[in-house]
Amino acid sequence: MPAATRKPRLILATCLRATVLLATLAALGSCGGGGRDDENGNGSQSGNWQQGVFLDKSTFAARCAAPRSGTDPATGSAYPDVQGTTLDENYFLRSHANDTYLWYAEIVDRDPALYNNPLDYFDVLKTTATTSSGAPKDKFHFTYDSFEWYQLSQSGISAGYGAQWAVLASTPPRDIRVAYTEPDSPAANVLLERGATILEVDGVDINDGTQAGIDTLNEGLFAPAVGDPHVFTVMDLGGGVRSITMTAANVTSSPVLETSVLETTSGRVGYLVFNDHIITAEGALVDAVNQLKAGQGINDLVLDIRYNGGGYLFIASQLAYMIAGNTPTAGRTFELTQFNDKHPSTNPVTGSAIEPTPFYNTTSGFDAAPANQPLPTLDLQRVFVLTGPGTCSASEAIMNGLRGVDVEVIQIGSTTCGKPYGFYAEENCGTTYFTIQFRGVNQKNFGDYTDGFSAANQSNPGEVLPGCSVGDDFDHLLGDPGEARLAAALTYRETQSCPSASGSAPPGFSKTGTPGTAVDGFVPKSPLLMNRIMKRWPK
Repeated sequence: MPAATRKPRLILATCLRATVLLATLAALGSCGGGGRDDENGNGSQSGNWQQGVFLDKSTFAARCAAPRSGTDPATGSAYPDVQGTTLDENYFLRSHANDTYLWYAEIVDRDPALYNNPLDYFDVLKTTATTSSGAPKDKFHFTYDSFEWYQLSQSGISAGYGAQWAVLASTPPRDIRVAYTEPDSPAANVLLERGATILEVDGVDINDGTQAGIDTLNEGLFAPAVGDPHVFTVMDLGGGVRSITMTAANVTSSPVLETSVLETTSGRVGYLVFNDHIITAEGALVDAVNQLKAGQGINDLVLDIRYNGGGYLFIASQLAYMIAGNTPTAGRTFELTQFNDKHPSTNPVTGSAIEPTPFYNTTSGFDAAPANQPLPTLDLQRVFVLTGPGTCSASEAIMNGLRGVDVEVIQIGSTTCGKPYGFYAEENCGTTYFTIQFRGVNQKNFGDYTDGFSAANQSNPGEVLPGCSVGDDFDHLLGDPGEARLAAALTYRETQSCPSASGSAPPGFSKTGTPGTAVDGFVPKSPLLMNRIMKRWPK
C-alpha cells in the first residue's frame, strides 16, 4: 500500500460543541477503516495468528503490499522491499511492538488480519493507561511518510509558509497569531512577524462557522499544497490591517532563530532561541555559542525553548555540555535510557550493551561540520530557561540533564509537556513508525516528570523548579527585553522576584491533541519536532 502520513491537523468543527478539534494520531485511528476491532483480542484467527505467540519481526520486514523501487536517500542503497501483503506489514508491527514497546504487556493482542491498513493497526499497538493526573500515558504514538521524515530530520524541510501559528482561542471569537517566522520564507518575504493576528483566509472570516468556511480556513492555515497561493487579511502588532498573499513552499527550518547579547547593569546576558533538535541544529548551536563567547563573553544565559518540542537527543546533550562546560559534566551521565524488562542490559534496536548518553563534547559529523571537533563552552553554573506547554522531550532532557549535574535551572514560563520517553525511528515499506521504547533518567537517576516541569509559583502539577510562571506574550517580538518571559527572567536574575503567576498548562497537556489556552496558545508542530529521537553516535 502507498505510505500514508499521520500528521496532527487543526480542524474547525461546525457541530454544536463549537471548538477547534485536533485530529490527533489516536483520533484518526479511531475513525474507522481498520476492519472489525475486538477489544478482547478474540477475533477470528486468520493467517498464522496465535494470540500471545510472536515471530521475530525480521520474518516480515520489507515484505510490502506496494514495494518501492529505486534508491533509499537515507541509506544510499536500493530499497529492500519485496512483494508482500498488508498482513505481512501488520505482523511486522505486531512483533516490533511486542519486542521493543516500553509497555508491551499493556497492549491487547489483536489479530492483524482484522485490519486492512497498517496505520490503523499501529494505532492500537499501545497502552491505554493514564498517568496520576489522568493524562494518557502514551501521548506520542505516530507514523510518518519515510521520505518526508528523511527530509525533515535531515534539514528541517516542510511544506508551508514559514509562519508558526499559535491558536490562542479555538472557539469564536477565534484568535490565531503568529508565534514566529522562518527567515527567507514566504511569511518573512511579506514581513509577517510574531504577534500578527489572522482575520481572514481567502476571503473567509476567521470566525466563520459554516462547513465550507471552516474547510477554507483549515486548508489555508494548516494544509496548504506547495505552489498554491492563499490570501490572508492580518492585523500587525502596530494595529494596521493589510492583505498579504503567501504561496506555500518547502520551507527549511532555522533551528536557532536568534542569538543576541543583552547589556545589563550586572553583566552581559546571552539570549538564544532554539526551536528544533534537527541535524542542522548542531552547527547552528556551535555558531551561536561562539557568538555568545565573543568579545567579553556573557555572565548568564536565557535559553528560549518555549516552542522546542524535541528531536535528536544527542543535540540536547551537546547543548547541555556547551552550557555547563567540562568541569561538572566530565565522565558523567547526561541521560541513561531504560528499555522494557525484556532488555535490561542490551539495547533492542542497536543490539549493543546499554550505555549512558554522555555529555557529548565534540561534533558528531552528522551535520556538515567535521566529526570529533571540540565543542565551545560557556561554563555557566546556572541557566534561565523560557518554557511553554510545547517544551517537550529532548528539550526537557536538557533541563533534566543539567539538573543531574547540579547546574541550576531556573524556569520562566508555563508547565512543560512531560515526556521523559523516546524511541528510535523504525522504517518499513515507506512508513516510519514511532513507538515509545525507553525512558530517560539523569545522573541522579531522576526522570519522573510525566506531568512536566513547573515554575515554583505555579499551581499546576509537575516537577517544581525555581522560577516564575509567566504566560506567553504575543505583543512583543522574541528577544525584546520587554517580552514578558524574557523580562521576567531578567528581573528574577536581579531580584529573585516574580510577577503574578500567569502561565498555564492543563495537567497532562499533549501537543498532539489539546487546544490552546488564552495565555499560552496551542502551537501545532510536526510530531517529528516534538519527541526524543535517538541516533547512533558514530564510532
